[in-house]
Amino acid sequence: MKDPTKTSSGAIPGAGSRVSRRNFLRTGAAGAGLAVIGAGGARAQSNAPAAGTVPAAPGDAAEQIKVGLVGCGAQGRVLLEACVGIPGLKFVSVCDIWPTNLKYGQNYLKKFGHDPSAHEEFEKFLDEGKSNGMQAVVVAVPDIWHSPYTVAALKAGFHVYCEKMMSNTVEGARAMVKAMKETGKLCQIGHQRRSNPRYIFALQNIMNGSKMLGRIVNVNAQWNRSIRGSVDLEWPKKYELPQATLEKYGYANMREFRNWRWFRKYSGGPISDLGAHQIDIFNWFFGAKPKTVMASGGSDHFTDREWYDNVMAIYEYELPDKTRARAFYQVLTTTSAGGGYFEQFMGIDGAMKISENASITRIYKESHADWTEWKTKGLLKEIVKAETIPASIESVALLDVRASADLDAYDLPVELNKKAHQPHLENFFSAVLGKAKLNCAADEAFESEAAVFKVNAAVEARTQLKFEHADFEV
Repeated sequence: MKDPTKTSSGAIPGAGSRVSRRNFLRTGAAGAGLAVIGAGGARAQSNAPAAGTVPAAPGDAAEQIKVGLVGCGAQGRVLLEACVGIPGLKFVSVCDIWPTNLKYGQNYLKKFGHDPSAHEEFEKFLDEGKSNGMQAVVVAVPDIWHSPYTVAALKAGFHVYCEKMMSNTVEGARAMVKAMKETGKLCQIGHQRRSNPRYIFALQNIMNGSKMLGRIVNVNAQWNRSIRGSVDLEWPKKYELPQATLEKYGYANMREFRNWRWFRKYSGGPISDLGAHQIDIFNWFFGAKPKTVMASGGSDHFTDREWYDNVMAIYEYELPDKTRARAFYQVLTTTSAGGGYFEQFMGIDGAMKISENASITRIYKESHADWTEWKTKGLLKEIVKAETIPASIESVALLDVRASADLDAYDLPVELNKKAHQPHLENFFSAVLGKAKLNCAADEAFESEAAVFKVNAAVEARTQLKFEHADFEV
C-alpha cells in the first residue's frame, strides 16, 4: 500500500467561495446549543433534525462547506448524526475499507439530501476532493490511521477534524501537530467536552469566575464498563473482508479489525479509548500539565487481549497559583455501576461532579460556605427534590457520629439541546469560515494526550514517573 503521508500538498479547493454565515449557523453563538435556564425554566430549541425528518437543504454552491468523511463505523456514525443537524454542510464523499460501513455511510447521508461518492482508497478520496471542491475532512478511523490520514489530508490542502486519540503513538501525534503548523490548515481533535456549553460554563463560572469551590485539592474521574458490554465485536461471515485487503491496511485478521481497541498495534488501550476524554478535562480545568503519574493496570478478565482491561492512575499537578493537587482516574471493565462516567473536582468549600450526562452533574456546597451571592447571580440551579422518607430511629442510631451531613446540591443553569458532538463540530466548521477559534486544536490536544500516553508507561514501569518538559513538546 502506498504510504498515505506521501500525498502532495496543495491549496484548499474552493477557498475562494463565499460561505453564508447565516445559513451555516442559524443558532448563533457559534452554534453551541447553549440554553441558560431562567426563572421561567424555558429551554432553547436544538437545530438538529427530528428523527425521520430531513433538515433544510443546503443552499447553492456558494453557501456550502463541502465535507468528506473517512471511517463510517461506530464513531463515524456518531459524527454523521451530529453533522446532519448543522445547516450549510454538504457531504461530497465518504471513505471506508469495509464495504458494509461504506454503504451505510453513503445511504445514511442520502436520506438527508446528500449524494456522496464512495471510496475504499483514501488516496482516491483525496484526489477526488481536490476536484470536487471538498474543503474539510472528518477522520473517524482506528487510532493507528489517525495520524497518516490527518497528515495526508492537511498536506493535500484540507482542514481536518480528527477523533481522539490523535494517534496510537506519541510520534504519530507529534506528526499531526507539525503538519498543522506547516500547512497552516486547521486541525481540531475530537475532545468534544471542550465545546460543551455546560463544561464551558462550569469552567468559567464555577471553577474560575466565582471560585465557589475554594481551593481545589483533589479530583477523581471514572468511566467503567460492564463485562457483558465489553465482549468482542463479531461480523456476519458473508461480509468478511478478504485476507489480502486486511493485510493491505495492516490488520492481521478480521477479529483484530473489528476489535482493534484491544491490541497494541492499533490503539493505546482503555486509557486512551475512554480516559483521554477525562484526563483532558484535568488539564483544561486546572490550566496546567501534570508533574508526575503512577498507575496500575492488568488483564483481569480477558486474557486473550493485549491491552489490560482495568487501569487506575494518579497524577500530581502544580497549579498556576503554586498550590498542588492530585487527580485520580480509573477505567474498569468489571461493572458499569458506581455512578456512570464523570469528573469530580473537590474543593474546601464545595465539589463539582460534572458529566456529559446532565443527570449526573451536581454542585455540592459545604455547610460552612455561603453561596448566596452565586445563587442570586444565577450561577446555580436549584434541584427539585423528591419527597424523602424519614429515616427510622434504628438506622439513625447506626450512623457514625463522624459522618458528615448531606450537602446542599445544585445543578448548572445550562442545558445542551443537541447531540453531544455537535457543538464541537460546529466550532470546527465555524473556524473553517474564519468565524471562530478552534476549541481544541492539535497542539493543545497534544499536551493532554501526552499525559495519557505516560499512563501505559507507568503501568509497565510499576513506579511513579516524572513528566519532563520534552514530553509536551512537539
